[in-house]
Amino acid sequence: MPIKIPDQLPARQTLESENIFVMSERRAITQDIRPLQVLLLNLMPTKIATETQLARLLGNSPLQVELELIQTGTHKATHVSEEHMIKFYTDFEHVKDRYFDGMIITGAPVEQLEFEEVDYWPELCSIMEWTKTHVHSTFHICWGAQAALYYHYGIKKYPLPEKLSGVYWHHVDRRSSMLVRGFDDQFLAPHSRYTEVRMEDIQACEKLRVIASSKEAGLYIAMTDGGRQVFITGHSEYDWDTLQNEYQRDLKQGIDPKIPQNYYPDDDPSKLPVVRWRSHANLLYMNWLNYYVYQTTPYIIETIEPIE
Repeated sequence: MPIKIPDQLPARQTLESENIFVMSERRAITQDIRPLQVLLLNLMPTKIATETQLARLLGNSPLQVELELIQTGTHKATHVSEEHMIKFYTDFEHVKDRYFDGMIITGAPVEQLEFEEVDYWPELCSIMEWTKTHVHSTFHICWGAQAALYYHYGIKKYPLPEKLSGVYWHHVDRRSSMLVRGFDDQFLAPHSRYTEVRMEDIQACEKLRVIASSKEAGLYIAMTDGGRQVFITGHSEYDWDTLQNEYQRDLKQGIDPKIPQNYYPDDDPSKLPVVRWRSHANLLYMNWLNYYVYQTTPYIIETIEPIE
């Protein structure tokens, strides 16, 4: 089934070239079905790349998804044209009275700041509080996951000795979770961050469950019972060259980064990376949409039960 996105969103051409079924707005209104309403709060500076990555994964599902994009009103994007933001994004004030089946809150390159030092932190707190009453299941990525764990459960983030960058092996810790249905016992996923949340802090919180983790990268997936809140510390949505682009950016900035681990063949940056996480990424998002959005959201979306 298709994903419905604005007709002129740059992601559309990319997705159609990959044979992903993208539905036009005109065709969508003729469908006798209520599509899943998914809201994306895109905090990444690479707006168009992130839109495309997530739309690709949401579109690879038997469910019809309508994706809407929002930005923070208290922070202006600087890595994409103002025209793009005006044309395709709205802000929280324009959606706060509506209800959504699902929501994705992305990462952001601010993890070395304390949460309260981020200029849009108060607004993000308002949005995260709102998700408890207006979103059936919220999917948090990387810094977005750290921010939500801190806001909702008081779980702190800690600086790492050096940037965690690369593709790491993970294992399933809670096989009974439908979020990991069909996963191999071991699977690969990318990480790119300077901070971490600690397993013991998640395990000490009675409302949270550790679903998957890594000996090298630590916690990967945590969630609440019932899947109303999902926290992913890595970036399964990344394209084949996203880590490479970040590595080259850091080199140009004189940061002297380490080569992303397990990413380039023979750890040689002159060789093209080999994608080994795509199947896991598709399964992760498909499971989330199916088991924690589609199958449990009330048909009358306004009757979503608040999270206590």
